Amino acid sequence: MLISDLLSPERIRCDVHCSSKKRLLEIISQELARNSGELDQREIFESLCARERLGSTGLGKGVDIPHGRVKGSLDVQACFIRLKKPLPFDAIDSEPVDLLFALAVPENCSEDHLKLLAQVAELFGNPDLLRQLREADSAKKLLKLLSTSQSPAQH
Repeated sequence: MLISDLLSPERIRCDVHCSSKKRLLEIISQELARNSGELDQREIFESLCARERLGSTGLGKGVDIPHGRVKGSLDVQACFIRLKKPLPFDAIDSEPVDLLFALAVPENCSEDHLKLLAQVAELFGNPDLLRQLREADSAKKLLKLLSTSQSPAQH
């Protein structure tokens, strides 16, 4: 599964204003449930919160990958959010986050889920890409960066 298969300009939000981690998880839940008849926003929110209680999903360098398993979900849903102002998110390096790639996966999705998380984590390990994502001025540009930055081995 490719990141470009999961995202569209409608699934990307630029310069979101948010004042707390809880509110950000609510925004992410709204985005993941939007345009999906099968996903419930409250279930997604509870799943994301449950995962965060196990340990932060912050990768460091201002990047976070909030994710959770959702009952009744048939497909992986994703969204990308860039915050206007970085927000404390208990990341591994204690740096606030401003780039978030969020996932809601089917409850029984395991190996594919882990592969996708590894792919996203690898993608966000590229400092040049992080800079470009922070400088992009539209959802379309963000989508292009996220879609074209995948390594050939992932295609």
